[in-house]
Amino acid sequence: MSLILRWLLDLAARFTRTLDWPLLGALLALMGIGLAVLYSAGGQSTSLVVAQGGRFVVGLGALWALSRVSPAQLRNWTPLVFGLSLIPLLAVLFIGTGRHGSHWINLGVFYFQPAELLKLSLPMMVAWYLNSRPLPPRLGTVLIAAAIIGVPTGLILLQPDFGTAMLVATSGAFALYLSGLPWWWFGMAFAGVAAVAPAAWFWLLKPYQKDRILTFLNPESDPLGAGWNIIQSKIAIGAGGLSGKGWGQGSQSHLNYIPEHTTDFIFAVLSEEFGWIGVAVVLALYLFVIGRCLWIAAGARDGYSRLLAGALGLAFCVYVIVNGGMIAGLLPVVGVPMPLLSYGGTSAVSLLAGLGVVMAVRVYRPVHAR
Repeated sequence: MSLILRWLLDLAARFTRTLDWPLLGALLALMGIGLAVLYSAGGQSTSLVVAQGGRFVVGLGALWALSRVSPAQLRNWTPLVFGLSLIPLLAVLFIGTGRHGSHWINLGVFYFQPAELLKLSLPMMVAWYLNSRPLPPRLGTVLIAAAIIGVPTGLILLQPDFGTAMLVATSGAFALYLSGLPWWWFGMAFAGVAAVAPAAWFWLLKPYQKDRILTFLNPESDPLGAGWNIIQSKIAIGAGGLSGKGWGQGSQSHLNYIPEHTTDFIFAVLSEEFGWIGVAVVLALYLFVIGRCLWIAAGARDGYSRLLAGALGLAFCVYVIVNGGMIAGLLPVVGVPMPLLSYGGTSAVSLLAGLGVVMAVRVYRPVHAR
């Protein structure tokens, strides 16, 4: 009996040796909180919780699988992975579906959002390209890296999906930043975006996108229309107070005042039911995940691993900031989910897969840095 137990323990250790347990523990805590809030926000629907739990299981499987792939192998596969991820991104423009364009591909069993793949494959490609060039990057290198970022970003904008396009572009830009690119380059890029903003307003932005920006600037101008989402979200946040109304007691969500209360605005439900204490706990977990990713990146064995792990960690930070700012009325509503809290499959799986890559960097870092 003891031999069988020892064999099982050795087998378990062999299969889990690539996992970073502090990072995994924080992720499991966030997933548990996410399922609890989803159960409440969804009207105590077990089907929603089971469905999301199944997606988490798939995501954890992807995390485990990628944690076992060495960064050297991943670096060799990067151009192929990036190229393959562009195929569904092109296909969705022709066969996709969505509320305001073509964002999803209906695979029968579930809906698949191709843009989510680029949250991982794009920083991989930028890190792969920069790793073989002298750093800090020179002008030519920066321009080619910008083109690598610009192609998928442009395809996502054609869907149109401004929020996801911004996040994908940011993940690639972080790899550039970590390569030693001076701040003034990003200042120039921001100035360029500001210069073309008037043209984009008149010729590129859809009416609903303009409404979101105008609502962000003055939500009270249309309190029963375009401003409804932000106003009700802010009411829910304020109503939670310090300790919240209690699990399942949030009136804003249960009376359907908060729109998209299981997806984009689920953090408002958390704020109302668990208050600032609950918000602080979740933000502390997010901060730990981000800090752990950056710590792993700092001790990476090679430039590719360092750029990729750092970019994924900083991109995770942006997801939290954008969604949190959105539901608090500090940023326009752009349809960005809160990581591991919002209901959705593709985003959760892609996020966990990326963190599996970060764990692989941890396993294959130098022994003295562990």
